[in-house]
Amino acid sequence: MMSITRRLRLSGVMLFGLASGCAHFVPRPLSPQRSIAAFRARSLQDPHLRAFLAANHVPPPNPGGAWGLRALTLAAIYYQPALAEARARLLAAQAAQITAAERPNPSLAMGPGYDRGVPGVPSPWIVPIALDWPVETGGRRGDRMALAFHEAAALRWDLIGTVWRVRSRLRVALLGLYAAQRFARLLARETTALKRSVALLQGQFSAGSVSSYEVTQARIALDHAILARQAAAGQVREARIELAGALGVSHRALSGVRLSFAKLETFPRELTRPQIRRRALIDRADVRGALEQYAASQSALQLQIARQWPHAELGPGFTWNGQLARDSEWQLGLRLTLPLLNHNQGPIAEARAQRRLAAAHFLSVQAGAIHEIDAALAAYGSSLRQLATADSLLRALKRRLRAVRSRVAAGESQPLDLSDAEVAFDTGARAALRAQVEAQQALGRLENAVQSPLTLAASTVRAAQNTPSRVDQ
Repeated sequence: MMSITRRLRLSGVMLFGLASGCAHFVPRPLSPQRSIAAFRARSLQDPHLRAFLAANHVPPPNPGGAWGLRALTLAAIYYQPALAEARARLLAAQAAQITAAERPNPSLAMGPGYDRGVPGVPSPWIVPIALDWPVETGGRRGDRMALAFHEAAALRWDLIGTVWRVRSRLRVALLGLYAAQRFARLLARETTALKRSVALLQGQFSAGSVSSYEVTQARIALDHAILARQAAAGQVREARIELAGALGVSHRALSGVRLSFAKLETFPRELTRPQIRRRALIDRADVRGALEQYAASQSALQLQIARQWPHAELGPGFTWNGQLARDSEWQLGLRLTLPLLNHNQGPIAEARAQRRLAAAHFLSVQAGAIHEIDAALAAYGSSLRQLATADSLLRALKRRLRAVRSRVAAGESQPLDLSDAEVAFDTGARAALRAQVEAQQALGRLENAVQSPLTLAASTVRAAQNTPSRVDQ
């Protein structure tokens, strides 16, 4: 017969063995000062970023080389804190899947007793040991695992949606900088032409050929152009700061960085194909995410229905009584939660309501996607027609400018006519640029609406999901 001391020692050894497999807390304090310093240290020349680009089959630009939209998109994926936050939410949901799959631990109860009131007994100790072993009924564990799986899947689609939002913000910022720089150059050229016009008119006014009213009108036009040029210079600075924010770096990180705007000067037609629209209505991140949320609501309802069945616990017990017969007693207990007062009707009703809500949300998201795609297709087609008209007008103004230059060179027209033709051409060039920018904005909305691999490669999306950036570490 094992003594009470040995039994207690054995129990202590078992508890120590169980505790040795536990996780230990490791503090990771946040420091605002260190995070600010790390943010300011971010650079497009960071070797880890360049390795990230190379791993995703995008050649890192050489020192002094131009960064295009594709390379900048990967840089935003690497640095943008919004993606780090979405990845953290997904990791938390994946950790919840581990929790959902865990089986409930049994519990061990020991209540040693000591009684010297019985004379002549060999030992005053009474040692009862009870083990409670929970038994999950109704398939609860499977329903819990399915719920956690679909919730994690929904967050994975939310992460993919975040990738598209990051890319969209980057594209908008890059287009804003492109437009601001082009407008600034056109306004600078128009200002130069207006200055020549004012100088020529001033000379003609001195000679008595024109009135002061004409000179004043030319000066007003020049002042308007100067104001517009100053505003454009400020817009260029603001656009660079916005681009840095879209990348997740400080504006100093863009100092000396050359940018390529080649992707913003093409107008592809592939995204207007009907099959692209049909595929988007099924595979858009928000549509797939809403579908997973509905599947999660189904699993949650199944789990609540399973919880209406009685909860069971097996309770085998053992007692060593050393007072009288020094014998051992065994018991086998069963404990059931009896559904007498309720059958979990409240949680089941709530879960059913949540399923109806998830179904309505899915239909709302899909209907919104249909409207967004159709509106984007219509706006893109309309903007392309306006761009064609603006380009035609600009070509006519260019032919007129060439003709006026030839006439001035031949002495058939005055230099003032050439200045006027240059101003008219620059005004037309600005109108054409506005049409181009509006068409690119419409293309960006269409890209965001259809979320096609033709725009953002599947490998890039996978990189955003699976590769932690420096922000995550």
